[in-house]
Amino acid sequence: MKAQLFDINGNKKSEIELPEIFSTAIREDIASKFFEVEKEVQPYSSYEEAGKRHSASGKVSHRRHKWQTAYGKGISRVPRKRMWRRGTQFFWIGAEVSSTRGGRRAHPPKGIHTPKKINKNEIKIAMSSALAATANKDYILQRYSSLKEIKSAPFVIESVPQKTKSAIDSLRKIFGDLFSLVLKNKVVRSGRGKTRGRKYKSNAGLLLVTGKDENIKMTGIDIKKISNLQIADLYPLGRLTLYTRKALEELK
Repeated sequence: MKAQLFDINGNKKSEIELPEIFSTAIREDIASKFFEVEKEVQPYSSYEEAGKRHSASGKVSHRRHKWQTAYGKGISRVPRKRMWRRGTQFFWIGAEVSSTRGGRRAHPPKGIHTPKKINKNEIKIAMSSALAATANKDYILQRYSSLKEIKSAPFVIESVPQKTKSAIDSLRKIFGDLFSLVLKNKVVRSGRGKTRGRKYKSNAGLLLVTGKDENIKMTGIDIKKISNLQIADLYPLGRLTLYTRKALEELK
């Protein structure tokens, strides 16, 4: 399998042979499984004493002719706390149980998270599928609904300019009409979500995969070394990705 190689200025240079991993069969189910395993889950639960910090004992007597009894009051047998009394007359309100105001939740989250498991062979298949999907036009078009067609994939550059302005000019030449998807676009969310901890929303932008000796700093895109690549960087499958020549040599 071959791909178009671009020079440092974004001009077409020659064709380059891709590693065999880009020709592997794409197993979307295993890639999805690996993504779920690697996904960080924040354990959460309610406070252990929430809804249980009352003086309600739940032992209100219903016998006749007894002190502090609920006999003849026409009230249920739920746990109650005493608000006031006048002689032998008591006023209670329900407490503690989930059906009462200020009571505990019926089935609160326990904060227990059982980690999912995946074997080494599945991890290898999942990462191979994720990398192969970056070279598959169908998966790229499936991920980016705004795209109607794509001429080539994946995108390979000989080296990336160190200056951001020069790098953006090169990316503009390489991607052409796709450049609107290259840079991250961060906007303020419309609607109620602004007050609920999700004020901004943004697209993923381009993923630049470099070799271990290449040190590139640039804002607006994600930059990862080939050795530090994770499934979260490539999932959902078909992410717009630019590889450097050294990264492909290390991938072999």
